Amino acid sequence: MGLFKNIFGGGKKGNSGDSTETRGMYMPELHIPVDEKFTIHFKKNGGKFLYCDSFGEVSEALRNIIVENNWQDHPFFAMDGRLIERFSKEELIFTDKRKSSDVFFTTCEHLIAQNGSILVCSQQLHEKKLSELPENFIVFATTSQLVESIGEGLKSIKKRHQNSIPANITTIKHFQSTAENKEDFLSYGSSTKNLYLLLLEDL
Repeated sequence: MGLFKNIFGGGKKGNSGDSTETRGMYMPELHIPVDEKFTIHFKKNGGKFLYCDSFGEVSEALRNIIVENNWQDHPFFAMDGRLIERFSKEELIFTDKRKSSDVFFTTCEHLIAQNGSILVCSQQLHEKKLSELPENFIVFATTSQLVESIGEGLKSIKKRHQNSIPANITTIKHFQSTAENKEDFLSYGSSTKNLYLLLLEDL
C-alpha cells in the first residue's frame, strides 16, 4: 500500500491530498492502483479517514476524533466483541444498547475501491439495518481489506465463511446525500452517515 505512505508520509494522518484528487480526474481509472482508487472515491463520498502505520497511531487518531466531536463522555455502541477487546485499554465506554449512543464503532468486511464504499454484513451489523444505527460511524479496518470491486468482496466473504455465509450484506457509502444513493441496491434501506475510517497498515 505504497500510496498511503506517499500521501501521508509514512504514518502522517489526514485526508487525501489534492494530488490524489487531480490524478483521479485526469488518469483513466484502469491504471489507478486499488488503494488510490479507494482514496479518490471515498473522499468524493464525503468520508473521512486517518491512515495509521501502527496501532499506537490508531489509538492517537481515535482520541483526536473523540476530542474533535466532544465524545469524551459518550458511550460507543459496539456489537463486535473482538473489537471491544482490542480497544479495551483505550478508556472508551461501550454499550450494547443502541438508544444509549449516537456513535457506532465497528469493523468491516472489505473496503471497495471501485466506489469508495465499505462492505459490511451480519458479522458487524447483526440483524440491524443501517438506517437503524447511529448517525456517526467509526470504522476500524486494515489495508489488507482493500479489494477492487463489490464482486471481489462478496467472493471473499463466501470463501471465508464457507460453512455459514453471513446475512445482512450491504455497503456503506452515503457520507453525503446525492441522487446516486437511490440507485445502489446494495445500500437499500441505508441512510447518510458521518463516517470516520481508521485505516491500519498491515501489508
